[in-house]
Amino acid sequence: MSSSSARYTYLGPEGTFTEAALRTLPEAATRELVPMVSVPAALDAVRNGEAGGALVPIENSVEGGVTATLDELATGTPLMIYREVLLPIAFALLVRPGTTLADVKTVTGHPVAQPQVRNWLKANLPEAVWESAASNADGARQVQEGRFDGAFAGAFAARTYGLEPLVTEIHDAPNAQTRFVLVGAPGRAAARTGADKTSAVFWLGDDHPGALLELLQEFAVRGVNLLRIESRPTGGGIGRYCFSVDAEGHITDRRVGEALMGLKRICPQIRFLGSYPRADETPPQVRPGTTDEEFAAAADWLTRALDGRA
Repeated sequence: MSSSSARYTYLGPEGTFTEAALRTLPEAATRELVPMVSVPAALDAVRNGEAGGALVPIENSVEGGVTATLDELATGTPLMIYREVLLPIAFALLVRPGTTLADVKTVTGHPVAQPQVRNWLKANLPEAVWESAASNADGARQVQEGRFDGAFAGAFAARTYGLEPLVTEIHDAPNAQTRFVLVGAPGRAAARTGADKTSAVFWLGDDHPGALLELLQEFAVRGVNLLRIESRPTGGGIGRYCFSVDAEGHITDRRVGEALMGLKRICPQIRFLGSYPRADETPPQVRPGTTDEEFAAAADWLTRALDGRA
């Protein structure tokens, strides 16, 4: 194993939920784990050959997609997703030792954290001023340095930064989760498991009534269920968007592969982001007429029809 492939980067600094998610992967025990200052920095290390993989957040069950990750995967040198991790999220209010709740006038955390603790803040610290940090752990570091009174982060980050969890298990939405993806250089997709997810980004050819519907029908007519679809601006002007999707199934499933082929025919650009095991191990609901066997039987029928044997 080369030195770069033995290195995984992640959204740092130490003590982030991203690091906690990365450490749930068995291979993390044999890799050098390197914190980076941002999602782009973590992914650029893979693009530059300095790391074999990067774990980054991509979706939160409360706030939705993590735009920095979605945009990075849609642009620049292509990358692929090989794994995903689901991590339950509960925040702790981390403070310097001796701080009471009445002492907390300024708080910080990652921007994605704010919607998850907004109601708690309104009920318990209505006068506290929020300022976003690059990550939850970076917020904890700034509390350690005295720049803020409290930070919303994982309770496990307290020891790293010499802080105390003043309040734990803070979350406005029960069962909140964040989804992380392990990203690497393009290669063969992860092996099919029967409970898989396929991610892609596609661009509209031109803006006309029903343009998006035409693209979605490529999935619908083949019985491919979409788990997530989000529009992101392309930077080409108001109204110019690309679409990031997660679909049930693996690219080697005939229904998924043919849906992507359909998109390739009508889209000016499509980027395949990978097929990989679903973290929740939920198998797809395959509609009648869309199994691999039924696709193969239809292709066989067409061959026989062309030979006059149908």
